Amino acid sequence: MVPTLIPDTDMIKNALSLLCLSATLAYAVSDRPNVILIMADDLGIEALGCYGGASYNTPNLDRLAAEGVRFDDAHSVPLCTPTRVALMTGKYNFRNWLAFGILDPEAKTFGHWFSEAGYKTCISGKWQLRSYNPPDFQPEWRNRGMRAEDSGFHEYFLWHTEHTEDKASRFPDPRIQANGKYLTDTKSQYGPDLYVDYVNDFIERNQEEPFFVYYPMALTHGPFNPTPDSEAWRNGNRFESSPDKYFGDMVEYMDKLIGRIDSKLHDLGIRHNTMLIFYSDNGTPKEVVSKMRDGRAIRGGKGENNRRGTHVPLIINWPAGQAGGRVVSDLVDTTDFIPSMFEAANIPLPTDEIFDGHSFIPQLRGEKGNPRDWVFIHHDPLPGHNKKGRSISRWIQDKRYQLFDETGDNQFYDFTTDPELLYPIDLKKADAETRAAHTRLKKALSKMHN
Repeated sequence: MVPTLIPDTDMIKNALSLLCLSATLAYAVSDRPNVILIMADDLGIEALGCYGGASYNTPNLDRLAAEGVRFDDAHSVPLCTPTRVALMTGKYNFRNWLAFGILDPEAKTFGHWFSEAGYKTCISGKWQLRSYNPPDFQPEWRNRGMRAEDSGFHEYFLWHTEHTEDKASRFPDPRIQANGKYLTDTKSQYGPDLYVDYVNDFIERNQEEPFFVYYPMALTHGPFNPTPDSEAWRNGNRFESSPDKYFGDMVEYMDKLIGRIDSKLHDLGIRHNTMLIFYSDNGTPKEVVSKMRDGRAIRGGKGENNRRGTHVPLIINWPAGQAGGRVVSDLVDTTDFIPSMFEAANIPLPTDEIFDGHSFIPQLRGEKGNPRDWVFIHHDPLPGHNKKGRSISRWIQDKRYQLFDETGDNQFYDFTTDPELLYPIDLKKADAETRAAHTRLKKALSKMHN
């Protein structure tokens, strides 16, 4: 007689639960995620609590970092337009750089490529990529650059889309162009609130389809005005400017706005498969000194060719596609975002374009991936309004050394012992390891030309 087998119901339930969970995770990761790329304006790592900062409260970013993945060695170009051009096109600046405040109108951006891949796309915040120079300075750059409406996004809501002298305020009473028309009702309103209002409205209207949102923030760039949470704003002094008084308020309001976007995603039930990325275009303004929990005081390094100018936050929170609660120490540079976002979204990299970056998605998922050996920065702001004296700088750096190539002797520094880059290494006196690093970096640097 064949014995009757009584199934273990708990075992079956557990197996079914694991099967359902596996299927859910596989669907979530394989389906096209939403992607939101937020880039702060003028914010070094020292401003955030999750990077050891002690001067300002950033609970939303600290939480996103704790639950997601914090990249500890991400870099930008030390000034805004060069970073924006590299970020939006995936190319080092030597390939397509024209001038400060200018994006080549013939370039394709991630707005074009996400739109072509079937994503709904939106840009909200700061543009400043057309006709930057005022009438009395370098008139050859007037009326040049990319128009916001040509940048590939289905919708835009932007400050500073035209001539610099017409830009007006980005903060109190902002001048904003929305899909071809200027707003007429911004009196007594705060620009960053409006940029996020538009982002959240776009998300809600497009929650049933995959979307890509690029939010280049106006915060925390000067002028250092009060925010709606500042006492001066409530007292009517909305245009007062002081880095000592208001930079901290601006950092904390920036964090609050990111919390609003995160909350909207949760409210709509789409947070799980939305990849939320936070980055910055360069270091903190030099007027600002921030304290660290270890007791150091860090002066902002915007425009500087050292780590105070380029070492910026990178926080990614994507519950469906991450091994969260981790810190990644691999190098990241600005050209890495397009390959990474496209891999996450299952969009093939266009074969008719050059892309200089590496995807960091494997590291996000807890895998080794293909870490960079170095980052490269081509910084050629060109003289512009109030920018006389800025000359081209090109360098390559790994986890210890920084090698410049604009001088005949290729100045070489160990920034772990010389963070301000004051003492070039004398290779004749250097040890074998240092000389080998110089040879390796010089070879890589020699290839950074068209």
